[in-house]
Amino acid sequence: MTGLPVPVRGVSARVVENKGGCGGHYAYVVADFEPPGPGGTEILNLAREDRLPAEFLGAVRDGIELGLDGVEAAVLITDGGFYLPDARDIGYRTAGAQAARGALVAAGLRPEEEADALRWASWPGRRRPWPGDNPRAAALAEQVLESRRRSGVSIF
Repeated sequence: MTGLPVPVRGVSARVVENKGGCGGHYAYVVADFEPPGPGGTEILNLAREDRLPAEFLGAVRDGIELGLDGVEAAVLITDGGFYLPDARDIGYRTAGAQAARGALVAAGLRPEEEADALRWASWPGRRRPWPGDNPRAAALAEQVLESRRRSGVSIF
């Protein structure tokens, strides 16, 4: 098994979906990822109970293990947050998985392009595009304009 090669500290994931609405999800997790010890993957929690209730720790751990995708790491959960009406296991599982995937991108074990798919995760050094700067949308817009040029449709 591969181990995380470098420490990645301060990785966070905040899942906010329809907060306060019917069926919303909210979860917030902050963790430090380190190279593994001799025992392989280890996940420890230092977050206070009033920040990350114990009932959601299992879901966070499941998400982290899923996101690590077989890569071994020592993980220290340092903080969290919840919004009681929208706190659900699925949100914490998603937050844990996104944080772990972000750590893999930051450590160079996943391609930088994968960061685009991690909408909830953040880590030190993550490059964020300027608002409205979306390379895929720009490429699609160029294809549409080219198609209109070829078909003779006026371009406004």
